Amino acid sequence: MRQWYETLFEDYALTYDQENFTQGTFGECDFIESECGFNKQTRILDIGCGTGRHSIELTKRGYNVTGVDLSDSQLKRAKEKALNEKLTIDFQKHDARNLPFANEFDLAIMLCEGAFSLMETDEMNFRILQGAANALKVNGKLIFTTLNGLFPLFHSVKDFFDSNKKEGSAEYGKNSFDLMTFRDFNTTTVKDDAGNDKVLNCNERYYVPSEITWLLTSLGFKQIDIFGAKLGAFSRNDKLTTDDYEMLVIAVK
Repeated sequence: MRQWYETLFEDYALTYDQENFTQGTFGECDFIESECGFNKQTRILDIGCGTGRHSIELTKRGYNVTGVDLSDSQLKRAKEKALNEKLTIDFQKHDARNLPFANEFDLAIMLCEGAFSLMETDEMNFRILQGAANALKVNGKLIFTTLNGLFPLFHSVKDFFDSNKKEGSAEYGKNSFDLMTFRDFNTTTVKDDAGNDKVLNCNERYYVPSEITWLLTSLGFKQIDIFGAKLGAFSRNDKLTTDDYEMLVIAVK
C-alpha cells in the first residue's frame, strides 16, 4: 500500500518549491557552511533532498554534494534546476531507510523533514538515522531538523498551520495528536503540479529531545546538540523551547 508521503511527492515538485517552509534555503546553507568550517573539501550527503534546493545552493558555493530522494518527480525537478544553473550534481534515487553508503561523507544533512519523522513506524525512522550514521566518516557530522514533541503539548498544531498559511499552499484539517505515540494525524489538501486538489491522510512523528539524544547515542554519536529551528535562520544561540515547532539537531559521530 502506498503511503501518504509517496502519494504526495509523486507530482508535487513545482508546488513544493512555492511552499512557505522551503523559503529559508540561503540562511540554512549559511549555517551549514559555518558548521563545516567553510571547508570546500567537505563531502556532503543531502538526505531527502527533494527538488535539490540545499544541494544546488551548496554546490554553487563550491561543495561536493550528493542528493538522494525517493521521489522521481522531486529528483526530476532537482536535475532540471541544476541543469539550468549549469551545475553538475550527483542526484540519486534511494529510499532513506536503505541507504547504500558507508563511511563516505563528512557531513549529512536532512532538513525540513526530508525523510526522518515521516515514516509510519518508529523502527523505520530509526533506520533512516542508522543509514545517515553509516554514511558518515569517523568524526562526521549530521545536521537535521525534526518535529519538536514539546510543541503540541502546549500549542495547537492546527492553529500553527493556519497562522502560517498563504494562498495556494497546503491546507491542514482534522488534526488529532496522540499522546501515547506522539503522532499527529491530519487531513492535508495540496494542489499537485497539474493544479488538482489531492487529499491525504497524514501522520507524522514528533520527538522530544531525550528521545533524539538516546537514538543518536545508540548509533555511536559522541556529541549531540539540540536547538530551536528557525526557518532560514539556524543558530546555536537558539535554545529549544516549547514554542519551537521544529528542533535543530547537530551530532558528531
